[in-house]
Amino acid sequence: MEIKILGTGCANCKNLEKAARMAVEELHLNATVVKEEDITKIMSYGIMRTPAMVVDEKVLFYGRVPSVSEIKEMLTR
Repeated sequence: MEIKILGTGCANCKNLEKAARMAVEELHLNATVVKEEDITKIMSYGIMRTPAMVVDEKVLFYGRVPSVSEIKEMLTR
């Protein structure tokens, strides 16, 4: 599983990356968490607001920072 955190480096982007890493660790997932800061690549996903989380090239959400428990729920669907 590849998880991408899309964002240019704002506080919310950093918080989302931290929460995603915690969720992966707590679930013991075999996943890679990658931070994408290139605005051109971010725009290629069609999102209008950051931060965003993309799992295996599918945008799960954008424009907010969900809790670790919400992220865990999304990752186990």
